[in-house]
Amino acid sequence: MAARAARVAIVGAGPAGFFAAEALLKSGDPVAIDLINRLPAPYGLVRDGVAPDHQAIKSVARVFARILARDEVRYFGNVTLGEDITVDQLRARYDQIVYAVGAQSDRRLGIPGEDLAGSHAAFHFVAWYNAHPDFRDAEFDLGCEDVVVIGNGNVAIDVARILVLSRDKLATTDIADHALADLRRSRVRRVTLLGRRGPAQASFTNPELREFGRLEGVSAVADDLELDLDAASEAAIEDDAVKTRNIATLRGYAESAPHDGDRVVRF
Repeated sequence: MAARAARVAIVGAGPAGFFAAEALLKSGDPVAIDLINRLPAPYGLVRDGVAPDHQAIKSVARVFARILARDEVRYFGNVTLGEDITVDQLRARYDQIVYAVGAQSDRRLGIPGEDLAGSHAAFHFVAWYNAHPDFRDAEFDLGCEDVVVIGNGNVAIDVARILVLSRDKLATTDIADHALADLRRSRVRRVTLLGRRGPAQASFTNPELREFGRLEGVSAVADDLELDLDAASEAAIEDDAVKTRNIATLRGYAESAPHDGDRVVRF
């Protein structure tokens, strides 16, 4: 007699949930998996967090689609834990429960002025331009010419790029229609990225940083004084190929001046 398949509920249908499902399917043990998701559509940050002009990164969704197509896997969207179903109900129906809900909100800075008008979490802005249903009606003032982005990682890079990218280029992506309409009316001309630490500690990856040097109508600039590294920063990049390339890229930006009429991104 074949062993009974273990019934597993995975709460959350983003990358963590799908990779958990994949691991269970590869375990060799019989399983029946239900993916339970608060939103109607699956894939989590692959759908809601990856920049719309970086489609290659979203290609992992094809792997997730193959998992969903398996007979052992079912998907239930629009189901909120604690409202539509309780933990006790899950425990009564499943042998195991995997919680893969991820971060549900931004990390606050805890600084004065954080809640003033015009101050927004990147989490909200990214969700807005990626058509996350919770942020469909979010409002961002794009009538100003200067924007400051706090952060030196790839999310900050994405936000800056979306703000300065050619509107015709944006129109070829899967950006949300409402975001594209607002960005077409944007008056933003200059974006400055601020970091708590120096360029040697920045965590963006080099292809994303170098991309600014190829954007039509955009000038990337950097302050050469910021790139005069102290001993600690030199030590930080000594054995780190990515950070070494980042510093070289930023030094290239420091040697160039903005072109007339360009939008400017300042590092």
